[in-house]
Amino acid sequence: QVQLVESGGGLVQAGGSLRLSCAASGRTFSFSHYAMAWFRQAPGKEREFVAAISRADFTPYYTDSVKGRFTISRDNNKNTVWLQMNSLKPEDTAVYYCAAGNGNYKYYPSYTNFGQGTQVTVSS
Repeated sequence: QVQLVESGGGLVQAGGSLRLSCAASGRTFSFSHYAMAWFRQAPGKEREFVAAISRADFTPYYTDSVKGRFTISRDNNKNTVWLQMNSLKPEDTAVYYCAAGNGNYKYYPSYTNFGQGTQVTVSS
């Protein structure tokens, strides 16, 4: 069983920054064996992929709308993944979810473990 706990959300003005954190744990969970990702869900919309990072070489992958603004990173010694969000826009407002998957890091359906989410609100 995998436990993912997000933190770092909040209210920020447009153009501002936030850094989300996700701490992973589990009795039989080996963090370094999992690709990690961030998804988000805005009110009235389906959950969408935001960013992912591969297991060992830490290669990032982003959806087009956040490229150049968001940075995903991880530390396999700390079982933690982060999402640095800069130049935030009102359309980034959503609940952000951390996810772990044991498939290809670019293959969205491979992410089957999700945290409870953290709210990010960007005011105009």
